Amino acid sequence: MSEQNVHYKTLGLTEASSFEEVQAARKRLVAEHEADPRQKEGIEAAYDAILMERLRLRQEGKIKVPDRIRFAEKQAKPKISPTPINSGLSNGSPQWFSDLLDQPQSSSELLWPSIIFAGLAAISWVLVPADSAATAATANTAANSTAAVALALGMMATVYFLNQKTRKLWRSLGLAAVGLVVGLALGLLIESIFQGQGQTLSSNYTSSLSASITLAVLWFITGFLR
Repeated sequence: MSEQNVHYKTLGLTEASSFEEVQAARKRLVAEHEADPRQKEGIEAAYDAILMERLRLRQEGKIKVPDRIRFAEKQAKPKISPTPINSGLSNGSPQWFSDLLDQPQSSSELLWPSIIFAGLAAISWVLVPADSAATAATANTAANSTAAVALALGMMATVYFLNQKTRKLWRSLGLAAVGLVVGLALGLLIESIFQGQGQTLSSNYTSSLSASITLAVLWFITGFLR
């Protein structure tokens, strides 16, 4: 019996056995003789000898040896997942929008902004003079002044709270300005909807409505943007 046949016999195989069968036999026998170092050494030696013999035959062009035999010492490389096309999106939203949003960590973060903006909205309504208390022109001027003061204080509060979170003054000023424009535009839109349905507000309270809507927008920006 040739030396190579002895190696195959050690593993319980024949020369016609596939590489998978050689590997399986080695693994099984090593596990069976875990407590016998000499047996394990003989099994490993037979396995190595079979591999070397098959490599030699491969070099001579007599057999084809899979790459996993020639490079058995190399571990399988982890597959790298391709970068998804929407990697710049988060939950379906653009990345810049996700970066702009801010999730309050607790309700206490919204407490003071809510109190301040609710108070300013109340001021814009409470301090408006009634039609009977003054002439129409005087009442309208007073209402506009009250609304302007409330919006000015709301802008200052928005810049303050945003700057506390981001430490970026110019960004805070920009977001506050955007909130002012959006709020006033929504106020005009809602007023036009009322008028379209045949419902009109007293001229004294038109400014209060726009101021309240704008303050609500500024409150949202303060609490949920950064």
